[in-house]
Amino acid sequence: MINRAKTATATNVGFTHEDFAKLLDKYDYHFSPGDIVAGTVFSIEPRGALIDIGAKTAAYIPIQEMSINRVDQPEEVLQNNETREFFILADENEEGQLTLSIRRIEYMRAWERVRQLQAEDATVRSLIFATNRGGALVRIEGLRGFIPGSHISTRKPKEELVGEELPLKFLEVDEDRNRLVLSHRRALVERKMNKLEVGEVVIGVVRGIKPYGAFIDIGGVSGLLHISEISHEHIETPHNVFNVNDEVKVMIIDLDAERGRISLSTKQLEAEPGDMVKDPQLVYAKAEEMAAKYREQLNAAPAVMEIPVAAVEEEEYEVPDAMEEAEIPEEVVAEPETVEEVIAEA
Repeated sequence: MINRAKTATATNVGFTHEDFAKLLDKYDYHFSPGDIVAGTVFSIEPRGALIDIGAKTAAYIPIQEMSINRVDQPEEVLQNNETREFFILADENEEGQLTLSIRRIEYMRAWERVRQLQAEDATVRSLIFATNRGGALVRIEGLRGFIPGSHISTRKPKEELVGEELPLKFLEVDEDRNRLVLSHRRALVERKMNKLEVGEVVIGVVRGIKPYGAFIDIGGVSGLLHISEISHEHIETPHNVFNVNDEVKVMIIDLDAERGRISLSTKQLEAEPGDMVKDPQLVYAKAEEMAAKYREQLNAAPAVMEIPVAAVEEEEYEVPDAMEEAEIPEEVVAEPETVEEVIAEA
């Protein structure tokens, strides 16, 4: 009699797979895209890995989503039984499997770090890894940054810049628009500005002529001599006064560290209106004398001597996305496994 009771009790407490499945359903958590969850790697696949995040079906992370950097083998990033954070990238597919990402977490942290660097007005250094028609591409904290051609201060052709490390300042950090824009020119100008003063006469070389003015190289950085600051006399085009590679004397009238701009003038060095058109060499000969008078007047009456700096239209350029999207080919998505199947195979 006693033995039969023991047998019945043992039979009643049997724990079947159905019971286990019901228990999982009872404690099944709801996961949504955008959530960050803890997960444990329990199977490395050729092009991805299966991750246990507490769902009934194992989640999957494709190799493209394992890092912000290129990954050739899953083992470069993940190890079996490793526990770490994962970003839920996509909702359950038809088999109830979630898609995960580490790459998205790294991008989120990269944007946070870049915003901090911008707030600190930090100068960063990075290698150019590619160029295009609009400028050059670099990587900052794993994000793809763009340097517009007008913000690259070097005499080398763009195609020869690949592999060269440049100091850079942030122009635009916009996670919502996926834009990271930097300036080499601003980094150089900031460094140069520490040694320059408004009212100082410098010698430079004409490196480029545009309808709105001439770009003057002064010690490795470029300053703009706007057409309105060439002479008191009206000038149709800067080509009437300058040629590329001309050596000139100019006076600094504005230093804009935020925009990385140095504004120059020869008009303020004219003893008589129109001297730059009639006899530039006379202007250069008297440059220091005229600059000294300018500085005296500037110090005596700053409000009166404030020189309006001519506006230059901002260059329009197409900025490549800072966060490169990774496509997930269908053939690399692993067949989903339930927790029960894993237990049964163990």
